[in-house]
Amino acid sequence: MALDWKDVATKVIGLGAPILGEALAGPLGGAAGKFLANALGAEPRPADVDDAISKTDPVAAAVAASAVRQAEAQWLAALAETGKAQVEQVNATMRAEAASEDRLQRSWRPLYALELICECAAFALALGHALWEGAPQRVNGFVALSSLIMAYMAARFGVLGVYVSGRSREKQAAVTGLPPPTLVTAIAKAIRGK
Repeated sequence: MALDWKDVATKVIGLGAPILGEALAGPLGGAAGKFLANALGAEPRPADVDDAISKTDPVAAAVAASAVRQAEAQWLAALAETGKAQVEQVNATMRAEAASEDRLQRSWRPLYALELICECAAFALALGHALWEGAPQRVNGFVALSSLIMAYMAARFGVLGVYVSGRSREKQAAVTGLPPPTLVTAIAKAIRGK
């Protein structure tokens, strides 16, 4: 029966490289196996790597154990570089989106505000019409729903406020090239100014 990277993983963990061993047992086994084989000077095949780390001679076993730990250090460095590259790519995408002057990005906040103003006007017109006609059932309906309507409108205006302040900070950051100010930095600046 041919050896698999999973078969080598337990020996690697036993030699003091648990992260590399877990990688060998997982979906990245082939990639981790190449790191391990390179450190051991073996062919990147599970059987050859197993032979290289299964030495019975104490000196050869110590050299193999040291090479396994070195392979784990290289594996961790490669994972860190990959993670760093991913974070840089995500940050670049976020910066590009923040600096974007896309028509949808520029217009959806004003459209949201316009829709909210129209919604408030519709509620006011419906209530005014009910009061003008003297329709007590409709007026009582508005009174019964008043707390719900106020909570709904407060939430909608709160969202609009967050959108407006966020876009303002984005624009300020685009102009100055500095990170957008936050509430904490504004408070700290106000305290230092006194």
